[in-house]
Amino acid sequence: MITTAAETGMDSARIVTIAPNVLAESLSYEEYRTLIADLYANGEATGGSRSESMLHYTKLNQVRMKRLDKTTRLLPETESFLQNPDGEFVWLVITEGWCGDAAQILPVLNKMADSAEGVSIRFILRDEHLDVIDQFLTDGGRSIPIVLVLDPKTNRVLGNWGPRPAIMQALAMETKQTIATIEDPEERKTLNESVKIEAQRWYTSDRTASIQREFVSALSKLTK
Repeated sequence: MITTAAETGMDSARIVTIAPNVLAESLSYEEYRTLIADLYANGEATGGSRSESMLHYTKLNQVRMKRLDKTTRLLPETESFLQNPDGEFVWLVITEGWCGDAAQILPVLNKMADSAEGVSIRFILRDEHLDVIDQFLTDGGRSIPIVLVLDPKTNRVLGNWGPRPAIMQALAMETKQTIATIEDPEERKTLNESVKIEAQRWYTSDRTASIQREFVSALSKLTK
């Protein structure tokens, strides 16, 4: 069984190996950020979308990521854990440029990877690697971001975390259930937008603490 963020853990029960070509096509954080910016400059979002909504979210996310790149500070316990590694790892992040949760989480993961000993962080786009994300579904859906922790010698997936902190995952599941009961498309849209605003406020007030603590907790269980 693949765990979700709501369980704040990692699943290491199945043996899954990432194909070498996937890692060969993966991007560094800087390359990922540049890709999003270049696509947006040409009126496109990742996944090939040119819809106004996807471009709007992409624009917002670039602003959020730029801010978090500057303001994210690692907790003392996060730094302590990351500087005492239990081996070498690759963190392979499945994401898309329009994803709101990814914009909040990726800068934090990148900051953590920079601080960690023996960790390399790489990024792939979900819609270009459906065969990968389909092995790590959340409640049957292709929710992102998902972080895969790999053994760099074998490309074996040792565990996974995502797509968001536990509180946000609970909100997402509650919203999904509520929307399923609403027939009016406009009412659905209004609810969805209000939840996104609520999520943004929570991420801002939390100041990345839950992301750090939950991911470190997951890693500590994995490396024991």
